[in-house]
Amino acid sequence: MAAHGLPVPTTAEGKAGLAALVAHPRRSLIAVDFDGTLAPIVADPAQARATPAATAALTRLAGLAGTVAIITGRPAADAASFAGVAAVPGVIVLGHYGRQRWERGRLSGPEPPAGLVTARTELPAVLAGAGAGAGVFVEDKGDALAVHTRRATTPQAELDRLREPLSALAARTGLAVQPGRLVLELRPPGADKGGAIRELAAERRPSAILFCGDDLGDSPAFAAVRELRGRDIPGLLVCSGSAEVPDLGAAADLVVDGPAGVAGLLAGLAGAFAAADHGGFAD
Repeated sequence: MAAHGLPVPTTAEGKAGLAALVAHPRRSLIAVDFDGTLAPIVADPAQARATPAATAALTRLAGLAGTVAIITGRPAADAASFAGVAAVPGVIVLGHYGRQRWERGRLSGPEPPAGLVTARTELPAVLAGAGAGAGVFVEDKGDALAVHTRRATTPQAELDRLREPLSALAARTGLAVQPGRLVLELRPPGADKGGAIRELAAERRPSAILFCGDDLGDSPAFAAVRELRGRDIPGLLVCSGSAEVPDLGAAADLVVDGPAGVAGLLAGLAGAFAAADHGGFAD
């Protein structure tokens, strides 16, 4: 364990990324996913909330870091509220994989594509025709439709059964399918967390980046941070560990123990950033 309670990354790239973040806090970009990262996964997505410790750490970081952002598949305004940061002016929330932006109480973004209206109309029949079992439910995100199987008797079997018919529906309506933790999401193509990271980095020009996620939908963000490393922007990739998505952990520089571990990491960063400010580090 490093100073300020910060865990030590397992890779050389991750160690360099963490050192660069702490050396220049006011030029850092701290970006995190919401579900499974700030908030525990729950049976009803509408009930998901960031842990109090995560909200407190993000609020503190907003006054210390160059940029603090939540990047999520949820609607941006919902994520800002559920994370407890809607009234925190220093936190940007990029929702719908970057299509929406919530900042200082203002929401911006394009209208949902026309194909989403068709998909919303056809989805109940597609699920019925595929024999979706009890417990399968749809979360309408406005700009995307998420089909969850977590409540089903056999969640993984249901997910596997629905993959092909949902992919066919997406193809007919010009949407993309994003797999996640016992969920398949139909959403507009071309938007992903990797693109959101790249655009935010181009806008903010950070000296170092941290991204923390937990799910397959976070893989493009991991790829974007690795790409930015190749452009001499150090980066730290953190996985909010779970047994459901072991592959993401294998790609990370650091794995922490779920949302509680993420909150601890963010709090440690806030402490390190405050110490750097007081110690007169150039940033």
